[in-house]
Amino acid sequence: MLLLAMDTATAAVTAALHDGSSVVAESTRVDARRHGELLLPAVDRVLGEAGTKLDAVTGIVVGVGPGPYTGLRVGLVTATTFASALGVPVHGVCTLDGLAYASGLEEPFTVATDARRKEVYWARYADARTRLTDAAVDRPADIAEQVAGQPAVGAGALLYPETFPDARGPEHVSAAALASLAAERLAAGGDGGSGDGFLDPLPLYLRRPDAQVPKNYKVVTPR
Repeated sequence: MLLLAMDTATAAVTAALHDGSSVVAESTRVDARRHGELLLPAVDRVLGEAGTKLDAVTGIVVGVGPGPYTGLRVGLVTATTFASALGVPVHGVCTLDGLAYASGLEEPFTVATDARRKEVYWARYADARTRLTDAAVDRPADIAEQVAGQPAVGAGALLYPETFPDARGPEHVSAAALASLAAERLAAGGDGGSGDGFLDPLPLYLRRPDAQVPKNYKVVTPR
């Protein structure tokens, strides 16, 4: 097994390789505006560090969000293109699950990432491997009662200490955590389907993109 994992759902542009036993290479750079520029060099970097070629990859793991429209689709398009070219499966993983897994927490907690517009993408977890709720997007103040008394991880939690007073790292998702989680699920006998905790490699936006088609066009009458 050689899994190539990537995620562009947050400000982190991250890629990693996992051989089924451990992470063999990883690269993460935080830059919310350069997902398209940074992802392919990150993939090339981890392949070079591992001393292998892209055609050795047996599966693709990709974070499906939730995340902003433009950045999120960079990772998903790249992942599905690689999978199609190589003839290998692509396994979608909720980006929040990757953060939860990396936290290592064994108690109830919340994951919250920055959704901009003074909102967070969030979900509640029983432990690092078990999500209790679907991913959602809300203003922090509107979910304060639901997350009260629990630790929280992610950039969204760190941005709003009044709602998440026990905010902790990791701040951003890492492809290393996504790959490790996917490898664990596959080793447990899963075939990569939704029943094994995987998702289709489709973007989890949760809201409409910022750019909108104008509703009313100015009518110009030809002379």
